[in-house]
Amino acid sequence: MPVAEELSERQKAALIRQQLSDANARGEAARAKVLIDEFLAAAKERGLQPRPLKARTLDGHTVKTDKTGWYLRTNHSVALDTEGNYYSLVVPGGWKERLRGVRLQPTLAPLVIGRGGRDGETGDLREFLAWTLDGTIPQD
Repeated sequence: MPVAEELSERQKAALIRQQLSDANARGEAARAKVLIDEFLAAAKERGLQPRPLKARTLDGHTVKTDKTGWYLRTNHSVALDTEGNYYSLVVPGGWKERLRGVRLQPTLAPLVIGRGGRDGETGDLREFLAWTLDGTIPQD
C-alpha cells in the first residue's frame, strides 16, 4: 500500500469510503451476531437439529461442505453453522470441488439478507431466523 502522501486526492477519498464501508459492515455484523446468538439459543431449546450444509457452485452444481447448520433462504444460498457463523453458499468450483466438497469461509452477517438482490427473497435477518425456527425455510 502506498504511503498516504503518495496517493492522489481521488485515491484518498476512495480509501476513506472503503474504510467507512468496512467499519459499517463490522458494526452491522456485531448487531446481527446478537440476533444469531438468540436464534442459536432458541434452536437448542426447540430441539431444531442442524443438517449438513451443501453449497452450489457458480455453474450450478451442488457440492458438500464441511459445515452443519441451518439454511436461511429457501434457495439455500445462505446459512448459519452451529457456531453462529454466517455463510454464502454460492461458491466457485470445478471438478475437484464436486468430488471433494468445499471448505466454507464465514462472512460478516448482514442485518438485511439479499440487500440489492433481484430475486425477491430479501428481508430482515430477524425474519429469516424466525422463519427458520418455525420451519418455513425447508432444510432438506
